[in-house]
Amino acid sequence: MPKLSKEDVLKLARLARLELQPDEISEYIDEINRILNYVEQLKLVDTNAMIPTNQVTGLINVMRSDQIINYGYDPKSLLKNVPKVKDHQIEVKRMVEL
Repeated sequence: MPKLSKEDVLKLARLARLELQPDEISEYIDEINRILNYVEQLKLVDTNAMIPTNQVTGLINVMRSDQIINYGYDPKSLLKNVPKVKDHQIEVKRMVEL
């Protein structure tokens, strides 16, 4: 496993737009090297027999299909009790100030 150098960490810090203090550089070198060692360890795990998981709840489809239900009302008859109608819609005062 290749180890990160001081130059590598400074380049990563520059790309991430981090300003590192001189005493932080060695700390980051150690931390990132530990992370990379762990990733290498994970690469050794045999996952060929594993089935990919994209969700864990077991739900297949929680959406219902749309159904048109006739309640016996005509849209025009529903709008006859509304104070103001414009283009077959209820007209209201503006609620947001511009």
